Amino acid sequence: MILSTDDTVFGSFPDFPYPARHVDLVDPDLGSLRVHYVDEGPRDADPVLLVHGQPTWSYLYRHVIADLVARGHRVIASDNVGFGRSSKLASKYEYTYERLVRWHSQFVEQLDLHEITVVGQDWGGPIGFGGLARAPQRYARAVATNTILHCADPAFADRLTWANNGVGETRVLLEERLVDYVVNSQRLPSLDIRAAIRRGARRELSDAELDAYAAPFPDEERRTGPRQITVLIPLTRNDPGSEISRTTWQALGRWNKPFLTAFSDGDPATAGFESLFRERVPGANHDDHVTIRDAGHFVQEDQPHQLAAAIAEFIART
Repeated sequence: MILSTDDTVFGSFPDFPYPARHVDLVDPDLGSLRVHYVDEGPRDADPVLLVHGQPTWSYLYRHVIADLVARGHRVIASDNVGFGRSSKLASKYEYTYERLVRWHSQFVEQLDLHEITVVGQDWGGPIGFGGLARAPQRYARAVATNTILHCADPAFADRLTWANNGVGETRVLLEERLVDYVVNSQRLPSLDIRAAIRRGARRELSDAELDAYAAPFPDEERRTGPRQITVLIPLTRNDPGSEISRTTWQALGRWNKPFLTAFSDGDPATAGFESLFRERVPGANHDDHVTIRDAGHFVQEDQPHQLAAAIAEFIART
């Protein structure tokens, strides 16, 4: 069953004046899915595509959008299916890693975007870079900020703060906090969106801001996306998601176009991936990578202006 969140809950949120735009995707198994997105700035400018993760939506990027538009960029921030103002699925089992990448790729095709600068945070990396891997000709550059690309690769040993790597032929080494995070997403009787945002940001968000994050998810039936996407993190080499991530790593290993890491200094859940991207992506072979100071997991909340400046300067010099 395909659900939506009543549009009346999306009232006047702080610093988010952007009109709602939608495209309809056709899933061969599920039918028509609505994807909401923000599209601001000059239409003749090359697009900056901002891709969010869990449990957020395009609201996460509101300050980054404003900064980049003020610098003359066209900025597009979509809501992944299951999040924000996009369609939601009643059954959490309908969400798969493959579908999330496919839906995102269809969204890019529907808008017929080219010369894209894709920015991925949290699950926005696996989804956004997965789309890049499937249609690299549409993309001009990429930015990774507090994101992951798990596949339980043995070569990740001692490289990640939250360990997730194969050991020998049949074992894996997993960070206890990562396992707790995945398991609790399924065991908790109610998924508290506000609490998740508070944990991931260093600054204290206002009640109005937290209400904006929670608005798309008024009940458990509409929280299946944020709940299920967590358990899709590949924890073994045999996980179907690991094969998708490996394919994305292979594509990034051939990526000679510009690639930037802009990770924060306070996010253990993703720490270590910035160095892996720098080593494995040919287009990341430069000295201009950025560390966002005084920020947690949600760098867009803690230091949006630092992040926007890093993206804009990266585009300008490449």
